[in-house]
Order: sequence, then structure tokens, then C-alpha cells
Amino acid sequence: MTTRRTIAVLGATGMVGSRVIDEAAVRGHRMLALSRKAVREDLNVTSVALDANDPHALREVLAGSATHGAVPDAVVVSVRTFPADQEFLVGATRAVLDIAARRGIRVLVVGGAGALRSPGDRGLLVADNPTYVPAEYRAVAVAGVAQLRACEAHADADWVYLSPPALLEPGVRTGHYRRGSDTLLTAADGLSWISAEDLAVAVVDELESPGRRQHITVVHQDAHPPA
Repeated sequence: MTTRRTIAVLGATGMVGSRVIDEAAVRGHRMLALSRKAVREDLNVTSVALDANDPHALREVLAGSATHGAVPDAVVVSVRTFPADQEFLVGATRAVLDIAARRGIRVLVVGGAGALRSPGDRGLLVADNPTYVPAEYRAVAVAGVAQLRACEAHADADWVYLSPPALLEPGVRTGHYRRGSDTLLTAADGLSWISAEDLAVAVVDELESPGRRQHITVVHQDAHPPA
């Protein structure tokens, strides 16, 4: 039986964060949904108003303030900005790592595919590979690389950085995915993709049964469905 955890999700209203909350709550975990906007509450979900730019508010929440009364066992950082805001992304991630390190809280960062190595060329980051990252998205990909570097520079925190594949979009929860380390994976048809629902499955699986690697990625097993 899986141990029931208290999991905070920063970016709770986003495509990934909202699905992580749904997936983990269904499995019986207690969820703290951290976002500027209120989210749906139910038996296992508590909405906490929070500005990710406010380190003091972050410290209060992760310490178990009077508003929710629970210290999380893990924090999922699932914030993303478009256009890219590297300063915000790195700053918020670093703030969570600082607080979590002092309190022994595990951090799972849902990052970007740009931080992965290219298939067949480990010296080429996906962020620098136009095959996977069009020019208009490169700044976002580079911000994800900087986010990973901030994690790697943090010697004291217990963290894991999960890079999605090249294509991440809303879809269907199948519960099936393939897991890798720091190199971009492709599915059965050669495309690199996963649904946000199955990425959420991978996030919660990692929190329930942590692996040994700090940088991991996942991809759907099957071909991408036709548009």
C-alpha cells in the first residue's frame, strides 16, 4: 500500500500542475494547490493563495501555516512562462530548493525538454537543436536549461528534474509511458510526445517510488494520435 503523502504543487492551475493534483488526489494523497487563483477544493485538495515571487509566503506555506496546517512531504514545481521569463523561473525554483533543503522536503521540478541531450548527439542539447525546438520557442527552452543548472548548483536539496518530451499537450490518461534519463526519447512512430495526463502519472509515480537519477524524462509508448 502506498504511503499517503502531503504534496504541494506550485503552479496548480497550469496544464501539468492541475493534472498532478487530480492524479495524486485520486491516489489518496493530500494536496496543497498553490497558485494566485483559487482552484477546486475537495476532500484531498486544499487551495492556497500564493505568489511564487514571494519567498516569505513560500516559507510560510512550506512550514505549515495556520491556513492549511500541514507541512508537505514533497513539492512539485510546475511553473512555466511564455514568453520566457528565465529570471522568474530560476528564482522561484531556487527559493523552493532553499526552503525545502532546510526542512527535508523532496522537490520534483517539472522542467523542459530543452535540458535533455539530443538523440544520437549527446553533445547537443535539445534547446540548441532546431529539429525539436523552433526558433520562437528557444528562449523558453533555454530558460528550462537554466532551471536545471540552478538545481544542479544546489548541493543541499533533495531534488529531481523531470523533462517532458518535445511535445506535451492535453490528452488521455493511459497510465503507460517509457522512462529514461537525460536524453530525449521518442515513441513508436519516432515522435517525442506525451499527454499531460500521463506526465502527471509519471510525476506521482516518481514521488511514490523515487528513482536514483536526478534528471529523468518520459515518453508515451505508442504512436501519436492523428490530429
